[in-house]
Amino acid sequence: MDINPSEGFDFKKGRGSVLLIACGALGREIIALIEANNWQHFDVTCLPAKWHNTPDKIPGGVREKIREGKGRYDKIFVLYGDCGTGGHLDTVLEEEGAERIGGPHCYSFFTGNELFEQRHDDDMTAFFLTDYLVRQFDKLIWEGLGMDRHPELRDIYFANYTKVIYLAQIEDPALERQALAAADKLGLAYEFRKTGFGDLESFMQESSPEKVMG
Repeated sequence: MDINPSEGFDFKKGRGSVLLIACGALGREIIALIEANNWQHFDVTCLPAKWHNTPDKIPGGVREKIREGKGRYDKIFVLYGDCGTGGHLDTVLEEEGAERIGGPHCYSFFTGNELFEQRHDDDMTAFFLTDYLVRQFDKLIWEGLGMDRHPELRDIYFANYTKVIYLAQIEDPALERQALAAADKLGLAYEFRKTGFGDLESFMQESSPEKVMG
């Protein structure tokens, strides 16, 4: 199916009893997991990935989707970290009785939250890329932050970074080349880590009706 992560989209297999409310930046990975495991119990609604630039929109958008899904689904889960909402997303989830995946952001749960925390000190000056961000680097980061028009901004925005770490969900040499090119563009060292889907996959596995009801 054609998806537009930046604007959000819906994905339904046809017999969904569990609703996943997710960030559009995770859409490709979520659908890949559903298709690979034939998880027909999931319906997915993705909010716009571009909301990461305006994270104050995320709690209200998630609340609206939860309320739309109540009464239509047996369970509702949220595939967002805090993602810059300053705890407001968790407040919404507590008020609405919904649960989200653990971790502050997708870099953490793709890595595995426990491992990401262990590496915190070593990675403190790292700028992270996922598959989605590699694909969207020019649009969201280089152009989105105005560095295409004002290259001097690079040294302002990235003054405190020392390296780019590409957290890869899939093996794709083309994406690896793009990630390396992004690091060169930013003037930073480059490191590649194959994470796979990390805690996202295990959380979705545990969110199946059999696991939830059992």
